[in-house]
Amino acid sequence: MKRNNVNLERLKNTAAEASGDPAKARRTSRVEGTWNLEEGKPQFTATLTFDGRTQTLEADQPGFLGGGGTRPGPVLYCLYGTAACFAATFASMAAMEGVELRGLRVVAENDINLRPVLGLSQEPIVEKVRLRLTVSSPAPRSRIEELEALATQRCPAVYCLTQPIRLETSLEYHRG
Repeated sequence: MKRNNVNLERLKNTAAEASGDPAKARRTSRVEGTWNLEEGKPQFTATLTFDGRTQTLEADQPGFLGGGGTRPGPVLYCLYGTAACFAATFASMAAMEGVELRGLRVVAENDINLRPVLGLSQEPIVEKVRLRLTVSSPAPRSRIEELEALATQRCPAVYCLTQPIRLETSLEYHRG
């Protein structure tokens, strides 16, 4: 059964499996991409694999940062991921709680300070991300506000933005 374009049966099965075996709630996500050195091509290309499918994405820095501006920049993809993840979490919470949605729109935006990117200061590069929801539903506003709070608590992208996460980098070098 689907509600709000969420497959409730699969979602409930996943929750039941994870409840019985915490290891079943763990996943590893991976993006592997290549910086294109050929002029005129988008600067970065990656093929994502998911649910037995693949999708190729391309990114290009905006012209003012030395790119060609031919594709969305990496920060736009970050905002896209945040908006999509928050919308998915909100819609899933609503579906699980039996709340019908008739419309859901998410706007994600931020302001970027390029001075630190250009090595001109130590100020924060991004100070905040703003998410704005527009929800249409027969449910009372108080119920929608509860769902917003749940989505804010449970959204993986929001977690990534609001909690310190250890970052590891490694380098493989080939002299050439």
